[in-house]
This record gives sequence, structure tokens and C-alpha cells, in this order.
Amino acid sequence: MDRKKILNNLQIKKKIKRIALQIIEANINERELVLAGIEKNGYVIAKKISEKVKEHSEIEIKLCNINIDKKNPRNDISISLDLNKFQNNSIVIIDDVLNSGSTLMYAVKYFLDTDVKKIKTAVLIDRNHKKFPIKVDFKGLSLSTSIQNHVEVVLTESKLEGYLI
Repeated sequence: MDRKKILNNLQIKKKIKRIALQIIEANINERELVLAGIEKNGYVIAKKISEKVKEHSEIEIKLCNINIDKKNPRNDISISLDLNKFQNNSIVIIDDVLNSGSTLMYAVKYFLDTDVKKIKTAVLIDRNHKKFPIKVDFKGLSLSTSIQNHVEVVLTESKLEGYLI
């Protein structure tokens, strides 16, 4: 299986910083903001974006982990914060790769019964193969791939890399 590196450590860090700055700009009048990362890589990215938002603004960040079955997103979804924490707040739902859009769609749906100000989405890599009418508000890289390709994002303490497989 051929793996082609499409993002290296430095490139991912720059993309995360740019996404964080765009999120700040879009929420300039907010005092609080919820960054909700989809388990596992989405939450890692949300934490890294949170660090950059705190570094460049006064916005108070609440981090939330969304546990969703990516293969069966209709299954029960759980979150690490009480739904009351979302009342009258803006939310950014974050994932690593947007493939068909189903994971983001069901994550957004989960929050629609809550009285939130607005919901935005962010992904590190948008593959442009959406099957659902979901729009990405903040993205690091837009990548046109064939449907047979797979994008893998590796996020560890020592390695931040993206591969096209």
C-alpha cells in the first residue's frame, strides 16, 4: 500500500494556527466558545486549536469530546460536557478528515436540540466527497482525491502527519 505524505508536522501546526485565528475572527464578540472535537483525532485537534485561541485571544474555551461511531453515526452519541454548558454559546465541531460528511452531520444534529448561538465546523482535511449537505466553515487543506483513496492523519506527541493512501 503506497503512502504519500500530504502534510508534515510543521504544515499541520501552521494549519491549526490558521484555523484558530479564523475561529477567533468569526467569534470576536464572544466571551466563551465551545470547541467540540470528534473522538479521537478531532479532539486532539480541538485541544491544539484551543491552545492557539488562548494564546491569541481572551475568549474562554470549553473543550468537549464527542464520542461517535464513525462507521455507524446513527448509534448513540455521547459528549464529555453537560448539555447545559452549551446554552447560549457558540460551538465549533472539529474533526480530522471530512469524507462523506455523515460524522459531522450527525454531530451537528446532536446539538440542534440545544439552545446554542451558532454551530460551525472545522476539519484539518476536506476530501470533497460529501454525500450530505454539510459545509465546512474552517479547513486546513482542501484535497480532491479519488473515492478509492484514503486519508490518514497521525497525531501523537512527537508526530503530526497526514497521508494519502
